[in-house]
Amino acid sequence: MATKLKNELIRTVILLMLLTLGGMSLISVSTHGSEYVKPSYFQTENFARQFEHFTFLLSQVELIKTKAEVKKSIEVSQDEIDEHRYRYGTLSEQIASINEQYKYDIQEAERTGNEEMARLYKEERDRKIEDISANFTNDEHVSKKIISEKEQEINRHFQELQSARVELERYKSVFTYYLKEKTSGKTYSNLPETMTPEQLSTKDMLFVKSYGAGHYLSFEGQYFYLGNSGNPITLSESSQFEGVIAISKDAQAGSEIMNNFQRFKKNQVVLLSYFILGVIALISAFIMLRNKAIFPFEKIEKWQVLYDRVPLDIRIILLLVSSLLTVESVTSSGNLYYYDLLSVFIQDVLVQLVVSTLFVSVTTLQLLFLIKKLREPLILVEEAKDSMIVRIYQAIRDAFLVRKVGTQLLLLLTIVFMLGSSTMLVFIDPRFIIIVAPLLLVVGIPVLFIFMRQAGYLNLIVRNVAEVTNGHFQPDLPVKGRSIFAKLAENINSLKRGVKTSQREQAKSERLKTELISNVSHDLRTPLTSIITYTELLKDKHLDEEDRTAYLDIIDRKSKRLKILIDDLFEATKMATGNIELTKEKVDLCQLLEQALAEYNEAIQASTLHIRVTKPERSVYAYVDGQKMWRVFDNIIGNSLKYSLEQTRVYITLQVIRDQAVITIKNVTKYELGENIDELFERFKRGDTSRQTEGSGLGLAIAKSIVDLHEGTLTIDVDGDLFKVTISLATV
Repeated sequence: MATKLKNELIRTVILLMLLTLGGMSLISVSTHGSEYVKPSYFQTENFARQFEHFTFLLSQVELIKTKAEVKKSIEVSQDEIDEHRYRYGTLSEQIASINEQYKYDIQEAERTGNEEMARLYKEERDRKIEDISANFTNDEHVSKKIISEKEQEINRHFQELQSARVELERYKSVFTYYLKEKTSGKTYSNLPETMTPEQLSTKDMLFVKSYGAGHYLSFEGQYFYLGNSGNPITLSESSQFEGVIAISKDAQAGSEIMNNFQRFKKNQVVLLSYFILGVIALISAFIMLRNKAIFPFEKIEKWQVLYDRVPLDIRIILLLVSSLLTVESVTSSGNLYYYDLLSVFIQDVLVQLVVSTLFVSVTTLQLLFLIKKLREPLILVEEAKDSMIVRIYQAIRDAFLVRKVGTQLLLLLTIVFMLGSSTMLVFIDPRFIIIVAPLLLVVGIPVLFIFMRQAGYLNLIVRNVAEVTNGHFQPDLPVKGRSIFAKLAENINSLKRGVKTSQREQAKSERLKTELISNVSHDLRTPLTSIITYTELLKDKHLDEEDRTAYLDIIDRKSKRLKILIDDLFEATKMATGNIELTKEKVDLCQLLEQALAEYNEAIQASTLHIRVTKPERSVYAYVDGQKMWRVFDNIIGNSLKYSLEQTRVYITLQVIRDQAVITIKNVTKYELGENIDELFERFKRGDTSRQTEGSGLGLAIAKSIVDLHEGTLTIDVDGDLFKVTISLATV
């Protein structure tokens, strides 16, 4: 199996190398092949540019007048004389300027007693004044000066042509020419003494360019402008030439043109061979593909698992980068112009083939992985949500979730960056220390102090949280200032207090849970035991009818008691979980209270209690479930009748306070209540000495759950033996 996998991998590598080689070859031919489709190098654009540059140099250097001829043609116009004469102002202005120019130097020399220097300054001043005066009286004097200036400019121009002349000499070692000016008949040539013009057109020439018979070599006239006015000096007239420019087979070897000529012939053969090799490589690759001789990519799923760990946008960037590198690698080879040795070209192509194959392989794998991922759009969407751009956005958003923190962090980073940049200036120019040192003292040190203090505060918070995590409650953290760390410390202090409260509640819950199990067991076992006992007694065949009837009454009463307990337990459970539906409607609470009292009318008459009811004369409406709310009143009134001390009063009050219907029931209990009144709301919880009563212990729990479902409140207040229940409901 391993050998088969290895062979498939080798075939895949070969296939990719063949495809890469074919692509490199075709791209190279399509990119650089146009340079070598010409039959000869002398028909290429590169040679055309060199030939054009040669003729340009020829016209600029050889086909112009000599320096002496140019100087003879110098003329001076009256405008040039006037321009030179008034170049620096009128005669009086120029004389005044010269006097002012030498005034300080002469005075300084006389002040120091240097008479000789003062005399020299005066003589120089007088000569200049004399020369300026001659400019305004003698045109010939000015003309000579202008001619001298123009001759100097001509000398500079011909000196500048020296570099062009040297370059032309290099071209003349390759080109042989014989040119005759059409109008004047003047000839220009570099023919050897042993060669005639007719020999330039023989078959011994590599290149021949003939002019004449309507096709002449033309040049525009050249002119040289001297001074700011006057006519230009003609270097050469516009002219046409006939003749021949050729390159002999015996032209100087080693010149750029001849080297390009030899390289062109060699590159034509190499490029054709490279093209044929590329075609063969592509044909071989297609044959392998047709035979499915390619590595099964389903066997590299473990690579995709690793690749998928990279964020989606980073994968896309990596794919783009590898694609660009692949294109650059494949297209960068094949320019034969840069290779003088064939072996160097082959070596470069092989290296480029290996590198390009590697890039092609990496890019192909990434494309396959991406195509497979595109077939799972839901997963792709999830990965897009976890991309690096989204992470950066979320990080920035989270940093500014508390805007003050984000702003402070950004300001701190900006200050640190500016301080670092300003410190670098000191290394560039030490003089910046004058600015940087005060900046570090005024800004850098305070920022460092603030940062260290906040870091210490954060460490204190982290250590305190670690202690709390381990269950060791430390004293509250100090709340310093109004920073985010101070707010965090305050929240942690509140959290610790909440944890302590939660622990107390949990302990209480565990205790109540134990009591609940005990109470449920007791309250259910008592009637059940009676039922079992009297059932056993009924099995006695000798039992008389009177006892049998009494036993059946007891079993019936205990069974109903057991049913009430079970029903109350189920209802309390449903109430506690909220798994109950309310049918709310507009209900008159005064009428509902009267109905609940009417149910207990006989019990009230039979008791020694005195019921005092206070309610408004008008109706009080609330949006409630009437049946469930009647159950609340029934439970509370029933508890009052059951647990009130004999010969006492029970006060029932209904009143409206700020859009709230407040029902209050107060009575004096016959049993002593426990210390924790809140526990009376727990299921099966009754007063400590009242467990002998027939109640289920669920009345208050059910009542509170019903009121809570109506978004109201039910509270209990105890003052000694005075027991008070208060119910608040929103009115409509």
